[in-house]
Amino acid sequence: MTLFIQQLFEGLALGGVYCLAAIGLTLVFGVLRIPNLAHGALYMLGAYVTYFFLVSVGVPYVAAIGMAAVVLAVIGIALERLVFHPLRNAPHTHHMIAAVGAMFFFQSVAQAIWGADFRRMDSPITGSVTILGTQVSWQRIVIVVTAVLVLGLLTWFIKRSVHGRTIEAIEQDRTGSSLVGISPSKVSMLTFGLAAALVTIAAGLVAPINLLSPTMGDALSLKVFAIIILGGLGSLPGAIVGGFALAITEVMTSTYVSAVAGEVVAFVVIVLVLAIRPTGLFARAVQR
Repeated sequence: MTLFIQQLFEGLALGGVYCLAAIGLTLVFGVLRIPNLAHGALYMLGAYVTYFFLVSVGVPYVAAIGMAAVVLAVIGIALERLVFHPLRNAPHTHHMIAAVGAMFFFQSVAQAIWGADFRRMDSPITGSVTILGTQVSWQRIVIVVTAVLVLGLLTWFIKRSVHGRTIEAIEQDRTGSSLVGISPSKVSMLTFGLAAALVTIAAGLVAPINLLSPTMGDALSLKVFAIIILGGLGSLPGAIVGGFALAITEVMTSTYVSAVAGEVVAFVVIVLVLAIRPTGLFARAVQR
């Protein structure tokens, strides 16, 4: 029972990271109708920029994550302007090829600045707390709480704020939104910046647990695509449910079956969902 509770919190913490990363990709897909294959590279870059502010500059941990999120939001906007916006009328395959190019570019930049060796980022959040007789690290508690708070703020932003409603309007009906004065170009910039900030927060939270490397975003990309396929492309509730479901399944499978089985869970999810319900669990009709 102790092992189960410990792994449950491990799954919840990992699920919080997956949700923050998956929601950003879901927003981008909902607005531009393309999969951003460079999303994992932004996650990697966000971890390294957080590491830079924390270790090299010496700012506090929370401030380092916040500053890195701002930097990555700017990079996300630049990525949209320089790479995806010029291809807005091109076939989707062009967007995918350009995203792969951006991914390799970001990896090369990270390797040139920080090197190819693994790096570790120490967190000031140390110690553990006893929950139901099980020791759970404070870092994982912070990940879960922060993920829930950020998801709550994001929900408020999307549903209540003017800018958030423009994102939702473009997702539902791009043509109709344009006719009432909403600029798809500005919404695309906002969405890319928001997605990059969210994935940076996820990277900053999990970086003290995992090692940093220029290719650390590759595995996350697969998991995130499995999540949005499971939840339904463009569905925020689907990204949240899919993120926690995949993370808990992955952790429990690794614990009670084998580590190898845990790693292939994402592949199994993709195959099963595409075979049984290709539109995902929370798919909705989207006007074009």
